Amino acid sequence: MSFNPLKVKALFFDIYATLIDWESGIYPQLLHLSQQLPPSSPLASDTPKTRETLLRMYAANEKTVELENPKLAYPQILEQVYARIASELNVPFSTSDQISFGQSIGTWPAFPDTVAAMQILSKHYKLFVLSNVVNASFARTCAGPLDGVNWDGIYTAEQIGSYKPNSANYNLVVTRLREDFGIEKGGIVQVAQSLDLDHVSGKRLGFEPGVWIKRGGAAMGGNREELEGKGMIELGAIYGTLGEMAVAVEEAFSKT
Repeated sequence: MSFNPLKVKALFFDIYATLIDWESGIYPQLLHLSQQLPPSSPLASDTPKTRETLLRMYAANEKTVELENPKLAYPQILEQVYARIASELNVPFSTSDQISFGQSIGTWPAFPDTVAAMQILSKHYKLFVLSNVVNASFARTCAGPLDGVNWDGIYTAEQIGSYKPNSANYNLVVTRLREDFGIEKGGIVQVAQSLDLDHVSGKRLGFEPGVWIKRGGAAMGGNREELEGKGMIELGAIYGTLGEMAVAVEEAFSKT
């Protein structure tokens, strides 16, 4: 692993899955759909297998809808995902439930370690957001579960006009940090839970090896062994939580 906390000037974060426990936010609404199945269906009960299956359905459909509709606002992306999952399950859904799913982003909870860890990291680095949401959704997240976290820059899909993993989204971070803060690409490290989206993109685009927040128990995000075996990712450090990363950073700076 090659992450040296003392050589980094800026961190940019994937938010939903890394700082925000989006799986816990998404799952109850998907379970509402699957519980309309006959009681004999394996997905009709709230079990770990049901959770994993529904979240994997979500991940696959989200990627497809974003690819097919790169200009569609993220709440509407979620509405379409909800409808597609309902169709795959062959269960009815209401328009109000569909809209509620699309608007739920700002209510998804933060991981317990997030806010305190970000406050520690802000003492040592410039902090930036790169997220596939619209500005209003992220504003609700900042005012709610991420209250107390201060950002030096926020870059959303709405501003950029495309969704990750489009290269334009990651390259905008490079451009903005260089032009606005005088920070070159070599001083930037990505912090993300998603291997198959963010860390694959980071390797492809020549970023410094990123920090993987492993988030044990996550159903989405990709398989490390498979992606490393194909040479698609290179990780600079691995931490189980953002809090663990903050402790490691503090320790590194305390020795200088």
